[in-house]
Amino acid sequence: METQLMRSKSNQINIILQDRKEEIKAIPNKQNRMAESNSFKHIDSEFSSFVGLHELKQKIKEVYATVVINEKRKQAGLSCSKQVLHMLFKGNPGTGKTTVARKLAKIYFDMGQLSKGHFIEAERADLVGEYIGQTAQKTRALIQKAMGGILFIDEAYSLARGGEKDFGKEAIDTLVKHMEDYQNDFVLILAGYPSEMERFLSLNPGLKSRFPFILDFQNYEVSQLMEIATQMAAEREYRFTKEARYELRERLTRKMQEEERNFSNARYVRNVIEHAIRMHAVRLLTEEHFTTHDLIHLTREDLSSNN
Repeated sequence: METQLMRSKSNQINIILQDRKEEIKAIPNKQNRMAESNSFKHIDSEFSSFVGLHELKQKIKEVYATVVINEKRKQAGLSCSKQVLHMLFKGNPGTGKTTVARKLAKIYFDMGQLSKGHFIEAERADLVGEYIGQTAQKTRALIQKAMGGILFIDEAYSLARGGEKDFGKEAIDTLVKHMEDYQNDFVLILAGYPSEMERFLSLNPGLKSRFPFILDFQNYEVSQLMEIATQMAAEREYRFTKEARYELRERLTRKMQEEERNFSNARYVRNVIEHAIRMHAVRLLTEEHFTTHDLIHLTREDLSSNN
């Protein structure tokens, strides 16, 4: 049996099941714009620029497969239920948590799991008030704003840092209630350092079971950071010379040895590249004469000027 997703004139997507023996009438699939339901090519394509994250990619394929099979079950007159997609991300800074959450908003919209596909990023101050009653009001307002999309709360463990009498507990309680009430068109993603998130979950025994997806964002290895650096440079239409690549690898190796626990960090790589681009510009302007090749290539000298 083959499956195709096709857009109708009304801008809906129809899933068409094709069987050699019989053809089943198409069923409208809300906002579904995926190209081929019998393949995961589109998911691989969406995450092609993401280094690592193998567990995440597998989970997204599971979600997509369930969407397609549910449509087939509908065709057969069988029941199917909406997936709960709330997630918890554990990882050090710069491991891609926020970037992945933004991408998921689009992916879930394309799958028809979210009606709008927008992304709302929040922190403790956006949810917790200063007096009784204000916290629940602020949290509900933020959830309403995020309806149809993803609400992403980084350093979520900060909501529990004040103990039982802190208003952060009220924010957590409000979030938990609305996770259940609006799970059909609302995704909550909590994120933070691994150890702090584990402690956060232990303080709220009923919270862990609300998240069917708990993902660990592992620290990047040097080879992965080099791959990220190459991608970032290419996006800006720059390349590294052989000597520059050697210099960058040596620097990343030293940095990882110095930082040990918390360094993983794609942000550091981005800062190094952006600084190198500025030094490259200063160098060329000083030299006055340069070729197209010079305009493209970052040299060891450009990287060496970084601190």
